[in-house]
Amino acid sequence: MTSTRQNDLFDYSPITDRQPIRWPDGARVAVYVGLNIEHFLIDRPSTSIWPGTADLVPDALNYGWRDYGPRVGIWRTIESLDRHGIQASVLLNSAVADHYPQIISAGLERNWAWLAHGRTNSILQAGMTREEERRYLADVVGTIAAATGRQPRGWMGPGLTETFNTPSLLAELGLDYVLDWTNDDQPYRLNVPGMISVPYTVELNDLLLFGNGTTGPEFVQIVKDQYEQLHTDAEHSGRVMALALHPFVIGQPFRHKYLDQALAYLVAQPDVWLTTSDEIAGHFQRMSRE
Repeated sequence: MTSTRQNDLFDYSPITDRQPIRWPDGARVAVYVGLNIEHFLIDRPSTSIWPGTADLVPDALNYGWRDYGPRVGIWRTIESLDRHGIQASVLLNSAVADHYPQIISAGLERNWAWLAHGRTNSILQAGMTREEERRYLADVVGTIAAATGRQPRGWMGPGLTETFNTPSLLAELGLDYVLDWTNDDQPYRLNVPGMISVPYTVELNDLLLFGNGTTGPEFVQIVKDQYEQLHTDAEHSGRVMALALHPFVIGQPFRHKYLDQALAYLVAQPDVWLTTSDEIAGHFQRMSRE
């Protein structure tokens, strides 16, 4: 079947043809840590380390691997973030508020930025009608706002999924940016009033990197290489670097010191703006209005 639907969510905009972006204090690269804090269902196939048991119920092997994140991995990851003074941008499944309230409390103590990330990463929203999705998004956003005391501004879908209605429905709920479209090194406007896209990454992402055999030292070098190239690119216009982390991956003991090394490198860079996705979105929106 040949598709005839055109992409009307955003326009083509080559990065060489845009107005320059200036980050605060002359920084060249805005860096944020996208910390995925998720809840998985025990009776649904989900992200797996070994597909051989993924369709079993219960799937002790893969569920246990994922469940290491909220039980152990998140606390080890928090240690590193605290040590380097980094405020996380948390991609939060709303079900976390019910199942892991201690994590919400830890984030409130650290003033994390809270982004809506669906209800659970075991269920995607593809196929929902507009009304079904409106109710779903309202529940997700409302649950997170009640748990954190703050209305989320940003959205990333479970598995980076959207429907054609998602951005406009999010705008109705008061959100103003999405991370799902990993196609740029700068924020850009969507063709939905008030909505922008902020860069995220499926490449500089522990789940994909380590899942494809990347070693700890290679991970550190990849972080350095990413920053160095973006720093070069940003000579005349700022860039965004997202570092995507999952506690059940990066929180494994044998990877911990490599996260520490990567964060130490980023903190030491003189031209970096270590910030949150909320701050990046807000700065871009303000700059665009000037």
